[in-house]
Amino acid sequence: NSFLFFFSFFFCFSLPWQCFRALCCKGPPPPRPEYDLVCIGLTGSGKTSLLSQLCSESPENIVSTTGFSIKAVPFQNAILNVKELGGADNIRKYWSRYYQGSQGVIFVLDSASSEDDLETARNELHSALQHPQLCTLPFLILANHQDKPAARSVQEV
Repeated sequence: NSFLFFFSFFFCFSLPWQCFRALCCKGPPPPRPEYDLVCIGLTGSGKTSLLSQLCSESPENIVSTTGFSIKAVPFQNAILNVKELGGADNIRKYWSRYYQGSQGVIFVLDSASSEDDLETARNELHSALQHPQLCTLPFLILANHQDKPAARSVQEV
């Protein structure tokens, strides 16, 4: 018994990492992979609300993004670093400056918007799909505001 105690004592002081590992029955958790995404869409489409919801933030006091913001969205097996770009007319022309390094795209559109806004969103989506830095990336197209009476179905969008 004293030999076992001495061996454990010696083992823990000479090899602290192995001791930690032996006592905890496992090593440190592996790092979660991180992915960089860009989130685009017209103003009012719900980009900020979506990211706030994913980050478990309060939905109160949400303000439209005027430039860009970055949020880390934690999941059990990965972290998504989402760069949200404002959707105003005067900002959309600068979207492409923020595409570099993206590994995926979230395109949010307001499914209850006017025909004109839906056409503008369609043009912006097509532009993003054809951009050299995005054309090979996975796209998630989110038809937001499905809870509104004027919301279009997936087929209509």
